[in-house]
Amino acid sequence: MAKTAEQWIQTPPFPTSHFVDSRIYTDETLFKEEQEKIFNKSWIIACHESELPGAYDYRTFSHPGGAPLIVVKGEDLKVRSFYNICPHRGNTLLYDPVGNAKRITCIFHAWMFDTKGNCLEISRGKQGYQDRYTCDDASLREVRTEIGYGGFVWVNVDDNACSLKEFIGDSMNMLDEQLSMPLEVFHYHKAIVDTNYKLWHDTNSEFYHDYMHYFNRATGMIQPGYFDRKYTGYPNGHASVGSMEIKYDAYQGSKARSVGWPGLAPGGWVLIDIFPGMTFNLRTSVLRMDTAIPLGPNKLLIEFRGLGLKSDTPEQRAERVRDHNFIWGPFGRNLHEDLLGVHGQGRAMREGTDSKWVIHGREENMTIHDEGGMRHFYSEWSKKMNRQAFNPMGDNKLTQAA
Repeated sequence: MAKTAEQWIQTPPFPTSHFVDSRIYTDETLFKEEQEKIFNKSWIIACHESELPGAYDYRTFSHPGGAPLIVVKGEDLKVRSFYNICPHRGNTLLYDPVGNAKRITCIFHAWMFDTKGNCLEISRGKQGYQDRYTCDDASLREVRTEIGYGGFVWVNVDDNACSLKEFIGDSMNMLDEQLSMPLEVFHYHKAIVDTNYKLWHDTNSEFYHDYMHYFNRATGMIQPGYFDRKYTGYPNGHASVGSMEIKYDAYQGSKARSVGWPGLAPGGWVLIDIFPGMTFNLRTSVLRMDTAIPLGPNKLLIEFRGLGLKSDTPEQRAERVRDHNFIWGPFGRNLHEDLLGVHGQGRAMREGTDSKWVIHGREENMTIHDEGGMRHFYSEWSKKMNRQAFNPMGDNKLTQAA
């Protein structure tokens, strides 16, 4: 029987840990608070070291907390990050998304900086400031930067946050061997979707949505071991999903992969979600890395990277590229289905409907279709926000969920 309006908004018959208030996906105030309490205090992937191959190579990065950043390799080959902001008038320093700059010069008043963040020149500085303000006062604002876990460049805008190693903990242990060798980005693209970042991370955190993917149903869901994969939750909101063998030749028009990944079983698949919006997805021959960068509560930029081994032969690299594009490239089988799925969820919530709850209530002993990974995420979200996800507009004091 169809529900009435009153029945539609009734609290779901689950513990409060098993559903969330849909306003956490759409409310502007909550989003601003997320930027401050979550993104500005978390380690975030800005790029990969292979995207900065030489001295003075840089990439700009829109930090999900709102700060524009420059990630640059210095003359000493050390990677550093700075606010992409001139200390004089707050002007943007570098506009191109990638480039090479031995000197970083502001186009507004020609103040000049090196790749260590030092100010080298203030145009007509002596005449204008005398000795009241010098180059020593005008250095760029540096941001904590570490390289790790497959050669990714991680940044943290909170000077007092824990180290990257403490933030990650044991959550990446399943990929220790696979990420121990030099990697290289061979594919990059991005998508801007009208949705909330948490809905994208939800999709990466649960595989009940495999019903949406014909390819995954054929190569995974009907294969032995699929429903036995276990979720493991880690401190700081991270989670992993146990490995299994994917049968690519079960999909019409596909074939078993001849190029594998050192330390990974043939057809192996390992997925690790890093809070608040990054996913390592290693499947047979390709590592896919997703980084979710919210542009607002209802708009999301997702960066997708495909990586292979730096030691690949041309033949091996060509096969990895084919494998990646067949499944995950912009015209691959899976990716556009995921994007449609999260766009549909976000649309329903932000267009004035009275849909109040999102249910994370599946319990299957923490196996692949259990929504425990999402519950683990929202438990961490609640702790960092000091709000309960099922009642985010309450008294703003964290209370014990039922």
